[in-house]
Amino acid sequence: MKILVPIAKVPDTTSKIAFAENNTKFVTDGVTFIMNPTDEWYALVRACELKEQQGGEVVVIHVGGADSEQIIRKALAIGADKAVRVDADPTDAYFVAAQIANHAKTENYDLIIAGKETIDYNSFQVGGMVAEFLDLPCVALVQKLDVANGVATLKREIEGGTETVEVKLPMVVCAQKELAEARIPNMKGIMGARTKPLAVVAATADDKLTTIASYALPDKAKQVKLVDKDNVEELVRLLHEEAKAF
Repeated sequence: MKILVPIAKVPDTTSKIAFAENNTKFVTDGVTFIMNPTDEWYALVRACELKEQQGGEVVVIHVGGADSEQIIRKALAIGADKAVRVDADPTDAYFVAAQIANHAKTENYDLIIAGKETIDYNSFQVGGMVAEFLDLPCVALVQKLDVANGVATLKREIEGGTETVEVKLPMVVCAQKELAEARIPNMKGIMGARTKPLAVVAATADDKLTTIASYALPDKAKQVKLVDKDNVEELVRLLHEEAKAF
């Protein structure tokens, strides 16, 4: 079985975020970048588990610059067999999905497993767009994935519960929590990652449909006021006068 796993580079959530050029440019100086957690912990790990169970090959693909190599090598250390880097600035989800799909069109992948969303933009778009570009079925919010005889059995989250579906391969899966447990690369994997193939390819001329109007930091959390459990009058006053609850 041949599996493709798209991986994204995102800021570590502990990094201090700032903007420049009238809030239209994200300042990367001093920011630590990591592999997107849903790509790494769930999509990539489950792909490696399926390869270990059934044989085959896991390929990771990343749209980004040469400064992403450390993240790509980590994916190889976790268990991917080879990597492809599309040498382009990932300006929006449409452009990224188009680059991934253009690569996949000639490679005959049985399965594409993507994380459900990135932790920076949380747009939840790339997996579905890739499926649309390739005219493949797509199942999102997947918590369990098994494959046998060319058919995937998936459990996905739906409102109020879960749903089990069967889909013939090839297909696209958008992974979320519970699909797999995170792996820490061991020394053998880290050493082996140094020699695994990493192909760098030019981007195709696809449209970039998004421009950045401005970035903004979220509002600071409001200060919490603690009220003694026996001071009911003060609690009522605060709810009425400050919280405007009634």
